[in-house]
Amino acid sequence: MASISQTAGARPALSFTGRGGLVDKYFYLAMGLLTAATVYAGFSQTVNMNLFHPAVPRPKLLWFHGTAFSGWVLFYIFQSSLVRTRNVKIHRTIGWFGAALGAMMVPLGFTTAVVMTRFDLHTLKETGVAEFMIIPFYDMIVFGTLVALAILWRRKPELHRRLLFLATAGLLDAAFGRFDYLFNRNLFAVCVLGVMLLGVVRDLLVDKRIHKVYLVALPCLIAGFGSAIYTWRSASPWWMSIAHSLLG
Repeated sequence: MASISQTAGARPALSFTGRGGLVDKYFYLAMGLLTAATVYAGFSQTVNMNLFHPAVPRPKLLWFHGTAFSGWVLFYIFQSSLVRTRNVKIHRTIGWFGAALGAMMVPLGFTTAVVMTRFDLHTLKETGVAEFMIIPFYDMIVFGTLVALAILWRRKPELHRRLLFLATAGLLDAAFGRFDYLFNRNLFAVCVLGVMLLGVVRDLLVDKRIHKVYLVALPCLIAGFGSAIYTWRSASPWWMSIAHSLLG
C-alpha cells in the first residue's frame, strides 16, 4: 500500500517535448538569450574600432541606434522571463513600453541607415554602400510589420509570441553580417532564417504541427530577403535611383 501511495503522489517526470515540456516552457526565453549571445559575438568584432575607439568619430546617432536595438533584445528577454514566471499581468503592462520602443526603432533604423551611408560615402570614401542600404531598409519594413501585427493580436498569445520572435530574429542579420565570411557570401541571411526555423522545430516538438504564422510568414520572409539581397548585389537601377535621392 505504501508503494502504491508513493507512486500516486509522485510528481510526473518533466519531458523534453510536448506540452509542458522543457521546449514548451523555455523556448522563447532561450531564443532571447541566443539573440543576445549572437549580438555580442557579432558586434564584438567591430564595435571597438567602429564606435568606442574609431579613427574617425562616428555620428552620435549611432549611439542612440545601438542603445535602442540592444534595449529591444533585453526587453524581449525580460518579457519572456515574465511569461515563464507567470507574471502575465506585468508582462502586458510593460508591453506598452515595448510597443513604444518598437515604434521608435523603425524611423530610427531608417534614419540611421541614411546617416551612416552618407558618412561612409563622404567621410570614409567607401564604395558600394548606397547599394547595401536596401538591407537595413528591408529589415525595418519587416520588423515594423511584424511588431505591428504582434500588437494587433496581443490577446492571441499563439500569434503574438511567434510574431515577436520572428521580428527579433530578423534583426540578427546585422550581428551575423559582422563576420566577414558570412557577409561576403550572403550567408548572414541564411543564418537569420536558420534562427527563425527554430520556431518551426519548436512547434513540431511541442504541437506536432507547424503554426500558421510560420506557414504564412516564412515564405514571405525568404522571398523578401532574397529580393533585397539581389537588389543590393545587382545594384538595381530602381533602387539606386531611390538611394541617391535619399543620400543627396
